Amino acid sequence: MRNIVYYVAMSLDGYISGINDDISQFKAEGNGVTQYLKDLNNYDTVIMGRKTYEFGYKYGLKPGQKAYEHMKHVIFSETLKFENTAEGVEISERDIHKIKELKKEEGTAIYLCGGGTFAEWLLEHELIDQIKIKLNPFLMGEGTRLFGESKKQVCLELIESKLYEHGLQIMSYNIKY
Repeated sequence: MRNIVYYVAMSLDGYISGINDDISQFKAEGNGVTQYLKDLNNYDTVIMGRKTYEFGYKYGLKPGQKAYEHMKHVIFSETLKFENTAEGVEISERDIHKIKELKKEEGTAIYLCGGGTFAEWLLEHELIDQIKIKLNPFLMGEGTRLFGESKKQVCLELIESKLYEHGLQIMSYNIKY
């Protein structure tokens, strides 16, 4: 069975974006970012919620197109619709059975892109297997939390931790439900 890996940038105080989706304080260059971009090549499927997909519009993503050319996309939304959808892009309502079907398919681990509300839902249903955090050395103060409003308590097992320039760290954990 394939794992779902939540690979995301986070501030020291647990935010993945600030007010109005501000990500300007997150490191956008350096060897840690290069490692993250290299790591994305290890995934053949990406899942995300509507807000994360639409966030890509700010960076030139066109509605219905792939954010990551080499990956199959499954966007979970009850409201999102496209006039033209690229091959390999699918919209699905939030459905535990759909997630479990994806996990049973052949392929690599599944990249959970973005987070907040959708990551909260996945965590509450114990569907995330690993967390990979690009920990950025600053305090955001407010914004979108790593797991939205979730109060679920889980234990994490550190698999790997590496320090990069500018104080950026990438840490990988298995989730123990």
